Amino acid sequence: MEISLNNAIESITHQLQLWRRDFHQYAESGWFEFRTATRVADELARLGYQLQLGKDVIKAEDRMGLPTPEQFAEQEKRAIEQGALTEWLPHFSGGFTGIVATLDTGKPGPTLAFRVDMDALDLNEDLTAQHRPHAEGFASCNSHMMHACGHDGHTAIGLGLAHILKQFQSQLTGRIKLIFQPAEEGTRGAKSMATAGVVDDVDFFVAIHIGTGVPKGELVCGSKSFLATTKFDVTFHGKAAHSGARPEEGKNALVAAAQATLGLYAIPRHSEGSSRINVGVLNAGIGRNVIADHALMKVETRGETNEINEFMYQKALNVIEGAAKMQDVDFKINLMGAAQSSHPSPEWVDFIMGLAQNKIPELASVIKDKPQAAGSEDATYFMERTKAQGGQATYMIFGTELSAGHHNERFDFDEDVMPVAVKTLATIALSLPEFGGKTHE
Repeated sequence: MEISLNNAIESITHQLQLWRRDFHQYAESGWFEFRTATRVADELARLGYQLQLGKDVIKAEDRMGLPTPEQFAEQEKRAIEQGALTEWLPHFSGGFTGIVATLDTGKPGPTLAFRVDMDALDLNEDLTAQHRPHAEGFASCNSHMMHACGHDGHTAIGLGLAHILKQFQSQLTGRIKLIFQPAEEGTRGAKSMATAGVVDDVDFFVAIHIGTGVPKGELVCGSKSFLATTKFDVTFHGKAAHSGARPEEGKNALVAAAQATLGLYAIPRHSEGSSRINVGVLNAGIGRNVIADHALMKVETRGETNEINEFMYQKALNVIEGAAKMQDVDFKINLMGAAQSSHPSPEWVDFIMGLAQNKIPELASVIKDKPQAAGSEDATYFMERTKAQGGQATYMIFGTELSAGHHNERFDFDEDVMPVAVKTLATIALSLPEFGGKTHE
């Protein structure tokens, strides 16, 4: 007797919770997802997926915001102590923590890809009785690492979808790719996977998120409010001197950074759309009687379009260079993260909306887009790459109740959203022949 999709989803609902809570307890920040990646790879291999791992799906030179070799070594050791599967670890060593799992049905049809992310934030989790993960024993055991954005749920959804697709493989056509991405926080990881070509054969692409202020039971299936962004560190190098006896011998990196900061906030905003700039960190100097010989700034620009963001970034570079020249100091810029703006493909969005409205009664409402907080998302690299190859792409947000906002130490979500997301994504895969559209030759 054939099992129904509803029964199949019900059969994995508890496992979704177990996966999510395991990933939450052993939260791992971007490029450090060693335990998570080994366990995801092992589960996918057990299911029979074709796996591409590590350097096969990540272009090394396009990674951004990398930790030091010493930090990588320390975190690999930590992951092994916490149950990373050592037979898989060599694939991910050095922070190449990406996974692409492919299900080839052996039947003609397009290639469909789903992307989920795996990384936690650099945040200490609340450890009081009012916070459910702590009260129920699955709060993060890792200092300064917490799943405060729902990526633990995303990873669990990806594994749940993998199970359902295998169970219904005989009803599927074409090829389905599951992309497990590292380092989404700080928009650091997607570009290196996109430039590695993981979506170059993809006809239809979907990225997902839970929460983001969308109410429980609501689905946003064409979100287009993400801003393009460039995130970078600036280091100024001057010359130390005694501030009382020989101030003229110094070259003041602190003053250069301060002047740059004021200049950055004076950049004119763009008339054709939203623009942002922020200096989030400024550290400089070593003592009150020493001309500061070094300074560090952590900066980001954002724009409603890629062009507006590039305008802000180029203006920022001019300001920084000018401030450095004024104080006769050297400077260096390190790119730490980036994302693009991207509009979903209208026909693909309409098709998914129709499916969700007609086949997912758990969803009370389905909408194309709604104003969101002006954040950024590096899945836009996958979306734009897919569209550039002639495919179609969208971004979906599954609403859920939150205990606190994203990136908050008390963040938690209603786990009922996970089976709804799995069912919706599985329905897209099972219904894709109804849509048709261009496929790659």
